[in-house]
Amino acid sequence: MSHLVTGIGQLVTNDPSVGDGSALGLLDDAAVVIEDDRIAWVGSAASAPPSDSAQDLGGRAVVPGFVDSHSHLVFAGDRSGEFAARMTGEPYTGGGIATTMAATRAASDDQLRQHVGTLLAEMRSQGTTTVEIKSGYGLDVEQESRALRIAAEFTSEVTYLGAHVVPPLFRDRRHEYVELVAGEMLEACAPHARWADVFCEPASAHAFDGDETRTVLRACAEAGLLPRVHGNQLAEGPGAQIAVELDAASVDHCTYLTDADVAALGAAGRLVDSENPVTGTVATLLPGVEFSTRSPYPDARRLLDAGAVVALATDCNPGTCFSSSMPLIIALAVREMKLSPAQALLAATLGGALALRRADVGRIRVGARADLTVLEAPSYLHLAYRPGVPLARAL
Repeated sequence: MSHLVTGIGQLVTNDPSVGDGSALGLLDDAAVVIEDDRIAWVGSAASAPPSDSAQDLGGRAVVPGFVDSHSHLVFAGDRSGEFAARMTGEPYTGGGIATTMAATRAASDDQLRQHVGTLLAEMRSQGTTTVEIKSGYGLDVEQESRALRIAAEFTSEVTYLGAHVVPPLFRDRRHEYVELVAGEMLEACAPHARWADVFCEPASAHAFDGDETRTVLRACAEAGLLPRVHGNQLAEGPGAQIAVELDAASVDHCTYLTDADVAALGAAGRLVDSENPVTGTVATLLPGVEFSTRSPYPDARRLLDAGAVVALATDCNPGTCFSSSMPLIIALAVREMKLSPAQALLAATLGGALALRRADVGRIRVGARADLTVLEAPSYLHLAYRPGVPLARAL
């Protein structure tokens, strides 16, 4: 069965071979035909082929569904008090994760499952159609594997983050926890995940240094998991360089980067092929975290000028950014990180797809998944122009 979506005032395809020839591939007065959840045709509404059913959007803009390539949705509990403390000047160190760990361990499977479903519905109502979900709030063998099994019920983009922080039980014997994450815990978790991640942040007493990060990610690679890195969030450190060294799909945060880090990410970005995204490291920026922690925003334009590929994601989590809104992230990136509205939208769609090494999402073109987001506006510019207004929804 074919379904025609017509009456699209402005269509963002992210395909520079069509429309105005820009990176966004803009088409005015456009239409899209969907068959079996895939894009079957894209073009002018006046030239649309006959279809079994039709839907007229009345001049609304359509963009590719947002790709949120970094989230932590499997958790229980509340850290609003921690947020309030930060707003009065208390710095973020990563230690609050232990609070979420205790609440998550105490929650039932059904409670966690319901919470993930609620957050995903929230995301979809704001235009997000692809979501990556990490573990990282169980921090023992049973709890981490449980989190991944629950996450896998909702998405194929599941990330093993046993190396989120060192839990209190292992605080004075870190090497034993690293061995656990790279050994027994990995063995239990690998069947449920596609990705592996490490919070590489020597500036935090709770996170992991460069050697520990390499140990975990190399063990995960041997188990068949693809690497990602939390890096350079709290201070300059080895995370970005390790991500490039190990051909991680993404290094996320990138708040504090040296010139050498930027150069390395620029060189890695030139390896990213959007048609066959199997190599190269994307710099994933999470401006909601800076907003929620009053930290400096990374300079996204500096990365782009160096040749890096940039993605935007929410980092939706209970501690440092409890927001599920990709439109908010786009607005923050434009206002605070020196991105143009076009660059921010591209980073929140195609950039996120590349950070997940996906060629089937993040664009509207024949053969791609039919992930469309409709805006209650005539142009994508309104995403940054009207922050906080519920303009976006997944079709």
